Amino acid sequence: MHTLHRLFRYKAWANDQLLTILAGLGSDSPVTGPAIRALSHSYVVDRIFAAHLRRRAHAYICANLSEMPTLEELSQEIRESDREYIAYVATLDREALEESIRFAFTDGAPGCMTREEMLVHVINHGTGHRGQISAVMLLNGLSPAADGFTTYLHEAEASTRGRSAG
Repeated sequence: MHTLHRLFRYKAWANDQLLTILAGLGSDSPVTGPAIRALSHSYVVDRIFAAHLRRRAHAYICANLSEMPTLEELSQEIRESDREYIAYVATLDREALEESIRFAFTDGAPGCMTREEMLVHVINHGTGHRGQISAVMLLNGLSPAADGFTTYLHEAEASTRGRSAG
């Protein structure tokens, strides 16, 4: 498994960790609203870049939704998007990763990135927004998700990391 494939598996796992905690907080929590806004933005960017990666058009005119989804709706969409990215990345070889793709940002500015650069952006962007949500949780006296990459590796690949599964 190449590193990008492992990173997208990690992204899906980290998103799931966070979404599970958020679902337990309920809609009254002072964390829920800001979390939905940050996650919906991250989701939109994921979808925009999924379209760019495939050289397809998308319907987003900006990187934020005008109407916020429920946490349940957003969780389902994020999990589906994460599964799609995992499957997509598994199909890419070095030549495909190095291919440059021209596209337009939502503000109309031209862009050009390799597939690999776009995929790294998607990973980093999501990590940043999960970090924002963790900070909001800490400010509200809540423990954030244990979503570190090392935690993921030692959980997902326990037998190759010197740990027993379970």
